[in-house]
Amino acid sequence: MSDLPGIVITGASGRMGQMLIRTVVESKGAKLVGAVERTGHDWIGQDLGVAMGGTALGVAVTDDPLDAFAKAQAVIDFTTPDATVEFAALAAQARAVHVIGTTGLEETHLEKIRLAARHAIVVRAGNMSLGVNLLVQLTKKVAAALDEDFDIEVIEAHHHHKVDAPSGTALMLGEAAAEGRGVHLADVSDSGRDGITGARKRGDIGFSAIRGGDIVGEHDVMFAGQGERIVLRHMATDRGIFARGALKAALWGQGHKPGEYDMMDVLGLS
Repeated sequence: MSDLPGIVITGASGRMGQMLIRTVVESKGAKLVGAVERTGHDWIGQDLGVAMGGTALGVAVTDDPLDAFAKAQAVIDFTTPDATVEFAALAAQARAVHVIGTTGLEETHLEKIRLAARHAIVVRAGNMSLGVNLLVQLTKKVAAALDEDFDIEVIEAHHHHKVDAPSGTALMLGEAAAEGRGVHLADVSDSGRDGITGARKRGDIGFSAIRGGDIVGEHDVMFAGQGERIVLRHMATDRGIFARGALKAALWGQGHKPGEYDMMDVLGLS
């Protein structure tokens, strides 16, 4: 047990944080060595298991990420963009694999993450599931096969707590479609429809976001032509798929060279 890679979970009290904790605790390939929460949170100083309403795990929740990271081989991080940037620098300092599932990252955040990846292993993906990453590959291939006579629309649905739109997964799919067509997504993205917008521009890649209830995550990529439509779909019904994928990424990262990787690398699909 002592030889297993040690994992730290950030944002421990959140829904994904708790799912990640349970996944690591139940794993036979890793051990939980730390849990991080923001300063002032009620869980700080408590045993993690007790804070979650269960039995003690022997891991105290801390607001000192560097101290926690120094004891770990990997950090799994599904938090917020600003927090993730801070954690990236600290994980690099600790030489711990940093697995990032945080969405809503902007270019300023990504630049700082790339700097951290010069010194440490960073695995970043908008979605950690096997099915979604296969969908990304299929989207790229279909987009490459069809010309601009087919409009591309990425339609995503999530629970009403989600704060960013389009989702990180939707953007992954949009990037894949753009790559398949040999264009930059920034040049063809259309996600701001409201009111009298005029006709759709040929070649644009559209995004539609639905928020409601407890939807874990649903993504469709629609290729709409004259008289026919092709729809690629992935539906997530269990948040555990993301946690298991993230743990797989944390274990895969052990022994790799510093750099920025994604789930395509982890799954051998790149």
